[in-house]
Amino acid sequence: MPLDFEELDYQETHLGALSLRRRADPRLGGEIVYEIKLGDEFLMSSRFTTGETQLATLALAGLAGSDLDVVVGGLGLGHTAVAVLKHPSVRSLRVIEVMEPVIEWHRRGLVPLGGALTADPRCTLVHADFFEWALTGERREDGGSSWPVHAVLLDIDHSPSHWLVPGNRAFYSDDGLRRLAEKLHPGGVFGMWSDDPPDSEFTGLLLSVFGSCEPRVVTFPNPYTGDESACTIYLARRCGR
Repeated sequence: MPLDFEELDYQETHLGALSLRRRADPRLGGEIVYEIKLGDEFLMSSRFTTGETQLATLALAGLAGSDLDVVVGGLGLGHTAVAVLKHPSVRSLRVIEVMEPVIEWHRRGLVPLGGALTADPRCTLVHADFFEWALTGERREDGGSSWPVHAVLLDIDHSPSHWLVPGNRAFYSDDGLRRLAEKLHPGGVFGMWSDDPPDSEFTGLLLSVFGSCEPRVVTFPNPYTGDESACTIYLARRCGR
């Protein structure tokens, strides 16, 4: 019988106190819920994963061919990464995560999807800052794949204007997005999750940088409110063949 609440890990990081929690939610009939908190802020819950999985599903649906190389920015509880690996056309996946404890949770089996990710030879978990990677002009071998890649999927900040740390702001600019676009094959896709409704200014910026952009609103039931909640998936495609 599971405990009503367990703190599976707690560590101080350069971004603040990071904790992994597991609890039985009485409002959901005792369903086991995994949560990640940074300080007092909830980063992710296993109860709400539709946005994470749809980020992968919608982005990869627009890519043709096989032997696709994919990068995911932000590991979390692993739902976006697992959704990527469900596509048989994916040859390699690199998940870039700035907080090393999150990677260790998966390697130690503390989260439900850790085993699936660490056992898949296509998947490499990389301890690095996604935004530093996105803003660098380097093209190098890293984790078994080389630049450019076919898709980059981002799920780190809450929205293009609500960042976990102020330093992430530089990425959401014309210069930052153009540097990322250089890491995509022509026709490659940049997908991004946002907790906010579609932002017309950011959509226009993606359109000017990539040549194509479509924000998709994804809805899902919220058992706590008895209503629907929603998130936004931005899908930008780099023009060219």
